[in-house]
Amino acid sequence: MLKRELVNEVSQQLGDYYKQDISQAVDIILEEIAQALIEERRVEIRGFGSFSVRSRKPRTTKNPKTGKMMHIPERKTLHFTMSKSLKEVLISQQAE
Repeated sequence: MLKRELVNEVSQQLGDYYKQDISQAVDIILEEIAQALIEERRVEIRGFGSFSVRSRKPRTTKNPKTGKMMHIPERKTLHFTMSKSLKEVLISQQAE
C-alpha cells in the first residue's frame, strides 16, 4: 500500500475531512515514528506491532568476485515485531 492509497482509504472512512488534512496527519505520524527511531526509542502500535533499532556487529567477509577480504563496520537496522492479534489474523487468512 502506498501512502496515497492510505490517505484515500482514511478519507473514505472519515468523509468529513479533506484529503489534504489527512495527508498532513499521516505525514506527522510518520515523522514522529522516524524521529523516535532516530533517537533509538522503541515504537509500539497496539494491535499492529512494534519497531525498534538494532545494531549489527562489525564483521569481516570475503568478496566472492575478487576474493579480497573486506571489513564491514557496525550498522543499525530496523526490526519489526508484529502483534499477537495481527499474527493470528494473518495465520487465519492463510488457513482459508
